[in-house]
Amino acid sequence: MARRGTAEKKTAKSDPIYRNRLVNMLVNRILKHGKKALAYQILYRALKNIQQKKETNPLPVLRQAVRRVTPNIAVKARRVGGSTQQVPIEIGSRQGKVLAIRWLLGAARKRLGRNMALKLSSELVDAAKGSGDAIRKKEETHKMAEANRSFAHFR
Repeated sequence: MARRGTAEKKTAKSDPIYRNRLVNMLVNRILKHGKKALAYQILYRALKNIQQKKETNPLPVLRQAVRRVTPNIAVKARRVGGSTQQVPIEIGSRQGKVLAIRWLLGAARKRLGRNMALKLSSELVDAAKGSGDAIRKKEETHKMAEANRSFAHFR
């Protein structure tokens, strides 16, 4: 049993240009091998591409994409009586946002092309419209949770 106090919640810092926490969360997920400057460069180029395509501020497009991809429910593997069941669980807003960012970046990395900034910008625009691989992943997760609704009492 822990004798110390509870851990305090960490608040995400905002990025230097847009002053937005969501942008900073995205940068931290793009990050590979500690190259944060490169991650910032990729994301800012992607946002600039969105601004050129849409001719509006790219932040609402980013927010809309994350909002559309964020799941409400997911499945978690639980071991019940010797067999593993996929049990649907509700997801909080923070965890949902983390999953949405992970799915968006995974879908962008899978896209064909050479430039990560272009791939990310096109995935964000698609997700904001309601199409794309990340949206398909969310719908797949919701379908799986719906199919395993009978195991919800194992929570």
